[in-house]
Amino acid sequence: MNTWDVAKKWHQMCAEGKNLECVDELYAENVTSREMPGMPDEIVTGKQEVWNKNKEWLDNVEEFHSGDISEPVVAGNHFTTKMSFDVTFKDRGRQQMEEVGVWEVKDGKIVSEQFFYALE
Repeated sequence: MNTWDVAKKWHQMCAEGKNLECVDELYAENVTSREMPGMPDEIVTGKQEVWNKNKEWLDNVEEFHSGDISEPVVAGNHFTTKMSFDVTFKDRGRQQMEEVGVWEVKDGKIVSEQFFYALE
């Protein structure tokens, strides 16, 4: 798969709530995931560790009120989307979140992801 194919598949799977399946199918074994500096799990390396990070986040969700993931924009071997969520978490209550994610694709797999958002 080229970058556009991976981006379309990533978008489709995440929009369907198949986040963990997405990691299983589209992520490289040596993937790196980066959050904003100082955040928990700021840098996580390895497919299983990224899967665990996603599972922990999803397990902390009490209720999804709404969410939107923009269509991917592809440039070379990178793609980006804007994500917005209104979520109630078990440990910190309801939050409205907005972030931009950037993914890098090599040999048909996601090798890195990085998220940018306001720290409040």
